[in-house]
Amino acid sequence: MIEITLPDGTVKEFPKGSTPIDVARSISEGLARNVISANFNGTTVETVSPLNENGSMTLHTWRDKEGKKAFWHSSSHVVAQTLEEMFPGIKLTIGPAIDNGFYYDVDFGEHTVSEKDFPAIEKRALEIARGKHEFKMREVSKKDALAFYQSQSNEYKIELIENLQDGDITFCDHDTFTDLCRGGHIPNTGFIKAIKILNVAGAYWRGNENNPQLTRVYGISFPKQKELTEYLELIEEAKKRDHRKLGKELELFTFSQKVGQGLPLWLPKGAALRERLEQFLKKAQKKAGYEMVISPHIGQKELYVTSGHYAKYGEDSFQPIHTPKEDEEFLLKPMNCPHHCEIYNSKPYSYRELPKRFAEFGTVYRYEQSGELHGLTRVRGFTQDDAHIFCTNDQLDQEFKNVIDLSLYVLTSLGLNNFTAQVSVRDPENPEKYIGTVENWEKAEQAIINAAKEKDLEFVIEEGEAAFYGPKLDFMVKDALGRNWQLGTIQVDYTLPERFDLTYKGSDNELHRPVMIHRAPFGSMERFVALLLEHTGGNFPLWLIPDQAIVLPVSEKHEKYAEKVLNSLENHEIRALLDNRNETVGKKIREAELNKIPYMLIVGDKEQEEGTVSVRRHGGQDHGSISLEAFKNLIEEEINSTLKPFETKV
Repeated sequence: MIEITLPDGTVKEFPKGSTPIDVARSISEGLARNVISANFNGTTVETVSPLNENGSMTLHTWRDKEGKKAFWHSSSHVVAQTLEEMFPGIKLTIGPAIDNGFYYDVDFGEHTVSEKDFPAIEKRALEIARGKHEFKMREVSKKDALAFYQSQSNEYKIELIENLQDGDITFCDHDTFTDLCRGGHIPNTGFIKAIKILNVAGAYWRGNENNPQLTRVYGISFPKQKELTEYLELIEEAKKRDHRKLGKELELFTFSQKVGQGLPLWLPKGAALRERLEQFLKKAQKKAGYEMVISPHIGQKELYVTSGHYAKYGEDSFQPIHTPKEDEEFLLKPMNCPHHCEIYNSKPYSYRELPKRFAEFGTVYRYEQSGELHGLTRVRGFTQDDAHIFCTNDQLDQEFKNVIDLSLYVLTSLGLNNFTAQVSVRDPENPEKYIGTVENWEKAEQAIINAAKEKDLEFVIEEGEAAFYGPKLDFMVKDALGRNWQLGTIQVDYTLPERFDLTYKGSDNELHRPVMIHRAPFGSMERFVALLLEHTGGNFPLWLIPDQAIVLPVSEKHEKYAEKVLNSLENHEIRALLDNRNETVGKKIREAELNKIPYMLIVGDKEQEEGTVSVRRHGGQDHGSISLEAFKNLIEEEINSTLKPFETKV
């Protein structure tokens, strides 16, 4: 007999050789029917894998992240089989699950695949799925694995196998299809009831632009057709909310090939919106005891060698800038933290002067691959709302909780109320990915977990997601379309203070090492604006939106009164426009709606005579004719209802 421990702590006994499905069946038949993936002792296993030792078991259904991963990975096998049948002689490479669906990178050789092929691929893939073919894992020797793919002249799989250890190689079989695979599948293909091929794109083998270019086939699948229909409706809504589309329509930002890929240009309205976001955070930061600093856009290469950023991110940075002086090299700044360490180092501190909280809207540069650039969400130059807190060990807990309070204030003020927290810790299997001592890592991880508990945050712990110099707390925000965005990073760092020899004089008159907290509630201004655009569909909160109102005179004879209304609004710091074009009021209203202007103030004979404005809200709500004073109060009340002052314990 073996003992299986379930997530709730329950321990059950089973005969040796029992499977995860047997474990599920012991709980309920309903669960057994819905289990599609399992994890045993921290490792993904098949639902029919025999269990021969004691261990901890987690069972996954479609509702779980790991369940979806297994579902979509299995679906990639089915699509790969379909592609092999329809396009003989192609070479398969890798086909992982991703956040929404899966992809398979394929060398199509002489074949081409396009959107017109999608219906046929989907039809055949579903025919295969209906066969309810079981996914069967088997171990293969390195020699036999190489021989299998040598017979297919598949140099991609051969390269993968050559980098694997003999004894660690497994194949997965279903129906007539075999693939090199580590495992993690649904019980059989019959669970797949709906498949959609979403698009195809170019992708370099192993992400290296010096390697052959492959065709990446993206797809998604579901256990019910209804869920696919809902997903496709969501995709259509996402297209309408695409921040690149809205950014152009609302004249917020643009890109120029002459300036360079991934380097956004902020237009006047976008720059003003960004400035309001910055001032909003600066006001809260000032209350929280932060001091603003400014650091240059470049630094000597040695600065980033000292911090460890060059070793970790050198390949993703712009190449060093060589000056006329021999052996002198500078880098475009990839991070602000090394500069802030040197600002701290500019004078000695005593424990009485800590914590020091340095904040900066600092622009950094990273050379992202051109194929990975995407609007404002993935750029080569972006501005972080960065801050670094230098404190004593005794102050760490309260400082971390204060940063949580500030991050929550930012999110809720902008209507981002649906979020969970993620505590990102080391990957215990890959210690070489990180710098610093085990002792300091353990202290930092525990400090974050304790703070999250004390603030009653709903949080999950994710191994392997920490920064290379320390663990972190991320706010995972769900937008209006149900998509997750990672925002509001807070990190505890014992390593950079060591590397930069940061000290303070303690009450014992000895020198001690401060602890460093990295934080950025927005993350980056670019990505945050992209999120806001897609979350709100361009209907920003009233305090943030570029144009809060537009005055629409009915005819030429009302223009002077309309100008008087505009001046009055501007004197009360209400951002307003005047549309005095020779167009019908109906057309002006339609265009104002398209431009997502919250309030339309229509002025005609009645309004001019009574000194009022006829107020229409974006979306069609009619407030009728009201006085200018009443309208100003309306604006003020709406802003105050969403933008509360920041309350701080500092």
